[in-house]
Amino acid sequence: MKYGKILLFMTALVCMALQASAQAVSDSQNNTMGSSGDYISPNMGQMYSGTNPDEGLSGMLQWLDQPVHAFPWYSSKVSSFYSQGYSSTTFSPFTEYYVTSGTPVVGGIISNPTKFDIAQKTPSRIYYGNGQALPYTQYVSTVPSKTNDLWIQGATNWTQYVVSPVGTWLQLVANAPVGGSAGFYEMIQTSTTSSKYNTYQFNPGYNTMNFYADQVGRHTLYFVVNNQPSNVVVVDVFAQAPAGSTKPVHAIS
Repeated sequence: MKYGKILLFMTALVCMALQASAQAVSDSQNNTMGSSGDYISPNMGQMYSGTNPDEGLSGMLQWLDQPVHAFPWYSSKVSSFYSQGYSSTTFSPFTEYYVTSGTPVVGGIISNPTKFDIAQKTPSRIYYGNGQALPYTQYVSTVPSKTNDLWIQGATNWTQYVVSPVGTWLQLVANAPVGGSAGFYEMIQTSTTSSKYNTYQFNPGYNTMNFYADQVGRHTLYFVVNNQPSNVVVVDVFAQAPAGSTKPVHAIS
């Protein structure tokens, strides 16, 4: 019952954010961001910060207000945007975060979480959704120790935003200080918005799990442990144009 209430509220909230994103992007030239980026949602954090006392949820909503990498060719016709093929230059800034072979996740959103030894594989830098980077040592010295965190693990860095080809695998890292039963949420945006939900057992501290990008679209992921939501990570999954294709393709600006 507890997770059911959380699911209904969080699903409605993120749906609002994702539906608002398409309008925000199409109006980006009139946005104060100019050409530097598009907002996932228009001032969602400001809308709720005064009425929601939960620090974790407030932090998630503030993240939704942050700009993500700009796609200058993004169209209000979202289905067309995701269905066409894109050249390797679209994915090249993110190649450290995905691999082209792995075991598909069956019957869930992610693989079962396993313990992750942060001391053995500490990232060099972490990247927020707006592209801002911090040394990991600086990040851990400023973030509250009880915060639930979710990241996409790369060869040397972690990030909250990735562009990957469809059919690739990504490694997620979740920090759940208290551990326990976790509700894991996935919102998928194309021409429509759909949602998935599953429960997993998280170890106290850092956990690692696989995510299979098996469907084109914008995948928004987050989890909730002990009524504390994590930040959101976003994976934009596109089809890759065949090598040597003469079809017009695009690159990230």
